[in-house]
Amino acid sequence: MKMLHLFPLFSLAVLTISLSIISSNAARLAATVPEPLSPPLPPAAQDFLDSHNKARAEVGVPPLQWNEKLAKDASLLVRYQRNKMGCDFANLTASKYGGNQLWAGSEAVTPSKAVEEWVKEKDFYMHANNSCVAKHECGVYTQVVWKNSVQLGCSQASCSVKEKASLTICFYDPPGNVIGESPF
Repeated sequence: MKMLHLFPLFSLAVLTISLSIISSNAARLAATVPEPLSPPLPPAAQDFLDSHNKARAEVGVPPLQWNEKLAKDASLLVRYQRNKMGCDFANLTASKYGGNQLWAGSEAVTPSKAVEEWVKEKDFYMHANNSCVAKHECGVYTQVVWKNSVQLGCSQASCSVKEKASLTICFYDPPGNVIGESPF
């Protein structure tokens, strides 16, 4: 009789040990399974991102992350400007995002070239007093390096209306260029 009473306890102990081993092995296996990789960015998106993050690294600002929603919104706007507005600049003041745009005529503009053009304004930005040199603008540069912006999405369109012209628009979230605040 006593042997019969011990058998359920013995079985329960073996079951508990077995479950513990299985659970431990499952945890070890889960730790070795890599996180699913996000698909690589299209080359133009990676070029925009790398160019922005290079400029940001130069002033010690954390890198931006690519955001597909921002890129789609930029694409909708750049196509609208091309198709309905003759490739003129968009009015970005009402946008909930920060924005930069570049119109270039007679040559194709790569994403890195567009960002390079915006970063050229760095020469006119005076960090000591958070202002631009007289008679110069530097707001597109300060948006590129704005410390609180964390996401980026950009798009470009070729403009046949204006011989081989192109229009580039980038959106930043959260927006930068807050009056009275330093970009970095």
